Amino acid sequence: MTAQYWPAVAEIYKEGIATGYATFELEVPDYEHWDKAHLSSCRLVALEGQTVVGWAALCPVSGRCVYGGVAEVSVYVAMAHRGKGLGEKLLDRLIKVSEEAGLWTLQSGIFPENVGSIQIHEKTGFRLIGKRERIGKLHGVWKDNLIFERRSNHVGTD
Repeated sequence: MTAQYWPAVAEIYKEGIATGYATFELEVPDYEHWDKAHLSSCRLVALEGQTVVGWAALCPVSGRCVYGGVAEVSVYVAMAHRGKGLGEKLLDRLIKVSEEAGLWTLQSGIFPENVGSIQIHEKTGFRLIGKRERIGKLHGVWKDNLIFERRSNHVGTD
């Protein structure tokens, strides 16, 4: 993913925000803020022809060097393209790209009602490691967050 794709990526992100179960974010940030928050080496778009139909990216979980190989996953698919296996393909590719970048652990925080996201994470080797109860409010309602993690079998095994 490069900056040229940002308008389409932002629209898909906006669709995810509108569901109420994809993120705590209430609005799409501008590209500059989004860009600073995400790893430049691990950004993907899925294209159908010239149209962006999904995206995936990683952001660091901490600035501390000990967590340099750990990142948090974002995967979003355009509303019209959900249910076709695209999220799983994006996440599979993101895993490969993350390992090429030297990352050993990926994690995701998923709302319990986001069944599709839970399923693609489980299919791609993530495991449920816990539940944060009432971790934050969205539109005035306390929300739980399920924490999924995937440890690489190739990176950081020594």
